[in-house]
Amino acid sequence: MIKVVDLFSGAGGLTFGFQKKVYRNRFVNDDRFNVVFANEYDHEAAEAFRINFPNIPMLEEDISNIDEEYLANMYLELKNVDLVIGGPPCQSFSTVGRRQYDNRAKMYKEYRRILSIIRPKVFIFENVLGLLTMKNDKQTPVIEDVEKSFEDFSDFEDNLSYTIHKKVLNAHDFGVPQSRERVFLVGVRKDLTIKKNWEFPSPVNSKKITVKDAISDLPFLVNGSGINKYQKKPETKYQYLMRGNQKILNNHVSGYNGERMQKIIEAVIEGEGRPYINKLVDEGKLPQELYLTSGYRNTYGRLWWDKPSTTITNNLSTPSSLRCIHPKQNRALTSREGARLQSFPDDFVFVGPKNKINSQVGNAVPPLLSIHLANSIYDFVKQNFRE
Repeated sequence: MIKVVDLFSGAGGLTFGFQKKVYRNRFVNDDRFNVVFANEYDHEAAEAFRINFPNIPMLEEDISNIDEEYLANMYLELKNVDLVIGGPPCQSFSTVGRRQYDNRAKMYKEYRRILSIIRPKVFIFENVLGLLTMKNDKQTPVIEDVEKSFEDFSDFEDNLSYTIHKKVLNAHDFGVPQSRERVFLVGVRKDLTIKKNWEFPSPVNSKKITVKDAISDLPFLVNGSGINKYQKKPETKYQYLMRGNQKILNNHVSGYNGERMQKIIEAVIEGEGRPYINKLVDEGKLPQELYLTSGYRNTYGRLWWDKPSTTITNNLSTPSSLRCIHPKQNRALTSREGARLQSFPDDFVFVGPKNKINSQVGNAVPPLLSIHLANSIYDFVKQNFRE
């Protein structure tokens, strides 16, 4: 089996792809990979990981406290690890909100430090698209720092070095009902003999899966309501995959919005957001009290029914955040709808209050995209390092 370590694992969206595969439109166990351990600092996310992957040791610890002595005391089998995966915190790189080169933006250095200890043959480093444009303290691109740091480990008095392959992947090209672009760096150790070069997974679907395809089977909700039972059968192939054998509908609860917010939600139409509301106010079609003085163009935005979702964030249930209003119902998305749009199956368990659950959903690598990455890793390792 291919030995894997997952850093900054969250609830396990990336690990999912190295534990499950799709067979006859069902998620089934994948025995090609052995995840040696995962690391996550957030308690609720770590607990969710434990519930969903009970056989994988979870090191719930600040990664800066993990060193060779710590790992030795955990009695983990770290010899000949094939792959390290993970995406350090990305909020600092995001093109939404205030961008700042803070400690979170420097967490790739901790990822790199663990690489120097484990020395995997390959690593996958994932982050938001903003990593490509973020500047450091010297006003040079952070991505240059990241790539160079993975090519030279001499500061650890180590000859470790990786050849870096970089690509932007969009989740909607891999069966996920969401337009979600992310930067992936794949590093291959330079001291290894490579017979076949690394290749990123190729897009698999010509017809994009829509919001309707993903969530039209979930029960209707009104402001502040929730339902834990399915009320009809799956309507699409994607919904059958997400439902599996699950009988209880979890996390399908709509937050309560006050009268002003509810009027705004009711007024906005598919594909529109803040500018549309303000236009209606300027035209006298809505009262002046509904004029929106802050936010971006797609805040207070309603999703399209017949298109993939825009990027799901950890504010997926907050109408004043980025586009997250249900296309056909006057409310924001529920946590389960967000999970569906991320391609988490309905039996995947999230832990904590709603804001924590939405962070676990919104910060994850979509599981279906993870499966395609895992398949590419399996082919690469098998062709190069397995007889």
